[in-house]
Amino acid sequence: MSPKKTTLKPARNVPASKKTPPEPGSLRGVANWKEAARWLRDRGIEDIECITPDLAGVARGKMMPSSKFTSNTSLALPSAIYRHTISGEYPDETESFRYEPRDSDLKLMPDLSTLSVVPWETDPTAQVICDIVDSDGGEVPYTPRNVLKRIMSLYHERGWKPIVAPEIEFYLVAKNDDPDYPLHPPKGRSGRSILGGQGYSIAGINEFDELIDDVYHFSEKQGLEIDTLIHEEGPAQMEINLRHGNPIELADQVFLFKRTIREAALKHDIYATFMAKPMQGQPGSAMHIHQSVVDIETGKNIFSNPDGSASKEFFHFIGGMQKFVPSAMAMLAPYVNSYRRLQPDMSCPVNNAWGYDNRTTAFRVPVSDPQARRVENRLPSSDANPYLALAASLASGLLGIMNEIEPTAPTEDSANEGSIDLPRGLLEAVALLEDEPAFEEMFGKQFIGLYAGVKRGEFETFMQVISPWEREFLLLNV
Repeated sequence: MSPKKTTLKPARNVPASKKTPPEPGSLRGVANWKEAARWLRDRGIEDIECITPDLAGVARGKMMPSSKFTSNTSLALPSAIYRHTISGEYPDETESFRYEPRDSDLKLMPDLSTLSVVPWETDPTAQVICDIVDSDGGEVPYTPRNVLKRIMSLYHERGWKPIVAPEIEFYLVAKNDDPDYPLHPPKGRSGRSILGGQGYSIAGINEFDELIDDVYHFSEKQGLEIDTLIHEEGPAQMEINLRHGNPIELADQVFLFKRTIREAALKHDIYATFMAKPMQGQPGSAMHIHQSVVDIETGKNIFSNPDGSASKEFFHFIGGMQKFVPSAMAMLAPYVNSYRRLQPDMSCPVNNAWGYDNRTTAFRVPVSDPQARRVENRLPSSDANPYLALAASLASGLLGIMNEIEPTAPTEDSANEGSIDLPRGLLEAVALLEDEPAFEEMFGKQFIGLYAGVKRGEFETFMQVISPWEREFLLLNV
């Protein structure tokens, strides 16, 4: 079935996603193809990776000689790459999940503002993130970057642009070539495996000094800016905070940072993983998202009134998060493993409460001055596709503003002591996503049907695996 037409506006018509044209000599991005040719030539680039995120956030695309890249070569990928599961399988068709009958081509359209080197390659190599269009040049509504652009356009129609700042947690783990065996933390420079309970430990970071240096070096070469890096509570669990900015640009950065961190770890013969819950009994890994909204004309934060008090839009944004985020959890916690993180007493909210500087709530309002007033969504896990997680979170808040949804009273004490207010598993989350009528306008019917079909396919694949728990407790007892 051919992609349906959408009212999604092209990126060039969305000022919220415009960037200042980069200088030809910049580390990241050029303004046009003439500058791209010069940029590649000046750096002696031999190959270029044209990449785009699939539904899982995995980089898909093509590599080619740089001379071919600048010679108006047409790049295409089959539409099927947006219809397979994380394990590479293709779910059965349903009424809402359909394959394109001819598996026809989708075109890769390089976003030259993302052009950068690939610093871990031995041969001079560059990379560029691509948008996806159909054979006629129309935007394909179900690709992750376009889903986020759709939400951005809905804000722009109201004269606003959202500002976000993601925080990404991940684990360093010892190499593991047999999935039947549990993961373990790697040995640091002391020769010992680091233990848990090392939150904000400088010594914990120093255990992996050379690896961290490579992360910073690789990031600098790509023009990516890390705000801060800390050691989290889990053994060899780290967190990188990014500077606030445009959601498309920040999603691109998370997409590239995941590649960067994995490559830096492999250079030191260990793994970096963004699994939500890689080790039993240890904290999971989140991707917290700080969000605010500014007026395009004035640059003022619409969450604050002129006198500095919180605006009605601020409270309605929170109300929308409370109402709609639970139905968007399939985009914030996209795998079976994601829901292992969402457990009480594991440093993770399992509610839809909000509060001021309260880390037990799903939606935390940090202490800030009026211009920096923002809402932190603490529910997304680090395994989420950053484009879809940002789209889901921002769409929920916008729906709250559009429908003037009032939030509950802020939670003063721990919000994790009652019942769990979120879906407890992937299938429940997918059903909630499909059953929310407001999401059809936000994300488009085609995307929801396709995404739900892939998630159900992944769940069925998971159900084919017999776990150690089943062998231990059922083998001789039932």
